[in-house]
Amino acid sequence: MTSATIAKPSKTPKRSRFDAVKRMLPRRSGKLTTGLILLGVVLLFAIIVPFFSDDPNAINDIGLTAPSTAHPLGTTMSGQDVFMQLAYATRGSLIIGFSVAIIATVMSSFFGILGTYIGGIWDDLFALITNIMLVIPGLPLTIVIAVLSPTRGIAMVVIVLAITSWAGSARVLRAQTLSMRGRDYVLAAKISGERPWRVIVVEILPNLLPCMASQFVFAVIFAILGESSLSFIGLGASGQLTLGTMLYYSQNASAMNIGAWWWFIPPGLVVAVIGAGLSFINFSIDEVVNPKLRTLNAKPAKAKKAKVK
Repeated sequence: MTSATIAKPSKTPKRSRFDAVKRMLPRRSGKLTTGLILLGVVLLFAIIVPFFSDDPNAINDIGLTAPSTAHPLGTTMSGQDVFMQLAYATRGSLIIGFSVAIIATVMSSFFGILGTYIGGIWDDLFALITNIMLVIPGLPLTIVIAVLSPTRGIAMVVIVLAITSWAGSARVLRAQTLSMRGRDYVLAAKISGERPWRVIVVEILPNLLPCMASQFVFAVIFAILGESSLSFIGLGASGQLTLGTMLYYSQNASAMNIGAWWWFIPPGLVVAVIGAGLSFINFSIDEVVNPKLRTLNAKPAKAKKAKVK
């Protein structure tokens, strides 16, 4: 008898514990690289330059001088160095932007995920609060709170912008949580006796991370633009240097009318660069959140590989 050779079943490759995390990370692309470079340059400028610069509010007797070797971006009407002010203002705006984004993301996660998973009266209450915040116009509410606030520091600006920016994200997270609450792996975790907080943290939250990351990036953009708008109309952080306060002071001094372009163009340009960098990063995150974008971007890559072969 001839011994028949029995083919051994092929072993299925083991999935690493980091595979799920890798699938949720943005794919390397030109948009992601451009966004990270733009944002990295602004961050380095805001972190490094203030350590090697003097007092940005120091007043000299050389008001409104054009850019030169001594003052790369010229001076203000009071003789203050615009380059040093720009570095401190960029740092102040980034602190406000990321602080607002963190608070808004925490609040949207609390109202959008926790109440929806618990259900019952808590879900109805959290949904009612979210809908009320969505109905109230954001900009008028921000102006009213800023006017009635006794102090106008960075903390006040952060609180005002965070209160008016979390409701839309909470609505999106609520819809996503409702769709995940009845899925098999969540029901299996409930049946096995897992505690509610562990089901939320282990089963639901990881699947919402790309959506939350996109909302975080958008919240940073909203906060920086919102702070610039408040400061431009005189309701920003008093006594603090931000990009918005630089635009406010240049507008009060009629810098555009007298041709002092070096005073108002640099802060506006930094706001545009920050917005562009974060937008490119947000587009890359959208490719993870939206399967259609992921498929459309994967087709040209496959066609290119086939052409090379």
